[in-house]
This record gives sequence, structure tokens and C-alpha cells, in this order.
Amino acid sequence: MTASFHPPQRLLLGPGPSNVPERVLAALARPTIGHLDPLFVGMMDELKALMRRAFRTQNALTIPVSAPGSAGMETCFVNLIEPGDTVIVCRNGVFGGRMRENVIRCGANAVMVDDDFGRPVDPAKVEAALKANPGAKALAFVHAETSTGVESDAATLCKLARDHGALAIVDAVTSLGGIRLEVDEWGIDAIYSGSQKCLSAPPGLSPLSFSQRAVDTLKARKTPVQSWFLDLSLVMAYWQGEGARSYHHTAPINMLYGLHESLVMLEEEGLEAAWARHRANHLRLRAGLEALGIDFLVDEAHRLPQLNAVRIPEGIEDAPTRRRLLDEFNIEIGAGLGPLAGKVWRIGLMGASSTPESVDRVLAALKSVLGR
Repeated sequence: MTASFHPPQRLLLGPGPSNVPERVLAALARPTIGHLDPLFVGMMDELKALMRRAFRTQNALTIPVSAPGSAGMETCFVNLIEPGDTVIVCRNGVFGGRMRENVIRCGANAVMVDDDFGRPVDPAKVEAALKANPGAKALAFVHAETSTGVESDAATLCKLARDHGALAIVDAVTSLGGIRLEVDEWGIDAIYSGSQKCLSAPPGLSPLSFSQRAVDTLKARKTPVQSWFLDLSLVMAYWQGEGARSYHHTAPINMLYGLHESLVMLEEEGLEAAWARHRANHLRLRAGLEALGIDFLVDEAHRLPQLNAVRIPEGIEDAPTRRRLLDEFNIEIGAGLGPLAGKVWRIGLMGASSTPESVDRVLAALKSVLGR
């Protein structure tokens, strides 16, 4: 007979997931009730309000998609983009490339603005692309590129989109809760994130928010949304409105308990305090890595505090080193993706994993392993 699975206690310092606090794990274990139960509906309204405060928005359509961040990305594109549309897509890492795939699968034209991996999106290139493609439906970019640890200037890019009549679609999977993010102030039209990064809930939900302009675009579609499950015109009937909700799908009830608890914890800490904590622990890590002779991939002005891409020292093997950290120290760090595979490690300091103790543990473990 197969025994129950009991995972070890790891220190998760990769690109996600981050460690899940005991409070969130306890919330996941609370009794399951029906997804149309009036008490659950009340929790849903609280969850939406918590998400609005985390996103810094008043958007009515602010909900968690019942799937990981990749589904949040697809939700934005399949609802807003129709066949024949033109979308300016910024690619300075792996996840900008995934945006392109979504645009193509919507039957739309993806105009690429490429920057080197490890560099932020260049606003001058974006402005040139918008000028060269009048009538572009949207500008899509990654705020915090998980594959490289670089932050792009979301406020400037969103202003360019607005000035040219384009929607701003933003990937905030790694930025929500970790660095400054201002949905309303910056004029973001569609934004998605993930539960497992700086929010420190388990993976499986994608916080999402649409501006009124994005909702109006959805309502004005000439073709049906190509995904039934992600069609927000249907999902809204479940998540919006007072009292009775229309059944669309069985929500992941206990997962939503967990996200609710993680956002309560974020609110208790304070959003700006959480940003400052991520920054302080990044600086602690930077000092320790520099002492070990390990360099960062990204220029200091554009580095993400919560996702640190560092160059693998010359003569050090990538996978065996990460495996020793896992096997001997129970610490997970991430490998490089795409052209950075084998060249960088990605050390995440996200959510509950962003503590001075985490920094000290990974530095001591790296010193031990590299010293051999």
C-alpha cells in the first residue's frame, strides 16, 4: 500500500513558489463549504477588497482567476485581443516571449520590441513601435521579469500606451507585494499576478484586475472569447454583484481561503512596509554575495529586490551546486532560463522567504559549497 506523502521542510529561495506561512497553511485546512454558500460569497467580497488594496486600484473587476499566473496572462489576452488586432509586445526575458505566444494564438499580430535579457524594456523603442503601428490595440510588457530579475519602468510604459490609445497589459506575477505597483496611478488596464510569489500563498491562483476601459473593450468584442473557462463576461457573473451569484465553475474554495489569509497578513504588515522589507533583505544578500565574489546580472538601478539573478562563478558547475544546496542544506535556488541557462542562478527573496534569516542561511550554504 502506498504511504501518504510527507514533503520535507525546504527553504524556498528560487523564482517561486516561496515558503507558505503556517497561518496560510492553517487557512487551507479549514472546513470546505459550498462555493455558493452565503458565507463564502461574503469572503469573496472581502478577498476582492483585499486584492484592490494590494493592487492600489478601485477597479470593480478585480478577482482571482482559478488557475496559476499563466492562466491570468491568457485571461488578459483572450478577453481583450481579437483576430486581426495588433499588439506591441515587449520581450526582455522568457515571459515577454510567452506574451507573444498568447497574441499569436488569439489570431493577432505581435509587433516585438526586443531588449537583451537582463536589461529593462527601452521606452524609446516602445514609443517608436507605437508610432509605427497607429491603432495598435495594446502594449504588453512584464513589470518584473522573473527570468532575469529586472524591473521595467511601468509608469512610463503605461503612459506611452495611453498617449497612443492602446491598452496597457502588464505582467505583475513577481512584482505584486514585492515592489511598488500602482495600477490606478500608472493607468494599467489589465494586470495579472500569481499567488505563490511575494504573496506567499500556494501556487494555483492568479490575482487579476481590469480597468473600466478594459471592461468596455471586452463588452465591445465582435467575436466570442476563444476560451470558455477564461471568458470574463461569464466569470464576472460569479464574482460580481451583491447577493446571488451565477454558477460558472466550482471555485477552488480552500485555495481562496489561503489567498485571503495571505492578503490579510500583507495588510497587517502594510504594503509599503513589505516593499521596504524586500529591499532591505536584498541589500543584505547583495553584501554577502559580493563578499563571496558573486556578481549580479542586472545593473543596480533596475534590479528586483525579490528576484536576484547572479552570475555563476567561473569554474563552478550549475546543477550539481544547486543539488548540493537542496540535498545538504534543504535550500532551493533557481536555474537560469533560455539563453541564461547554465550562466546564472536566480535567488528569490519573496514573501515569507524574504527574511534576514533566509539570507544568512543561503549565504552560509553557498560559502560552504563553493569553498569545496
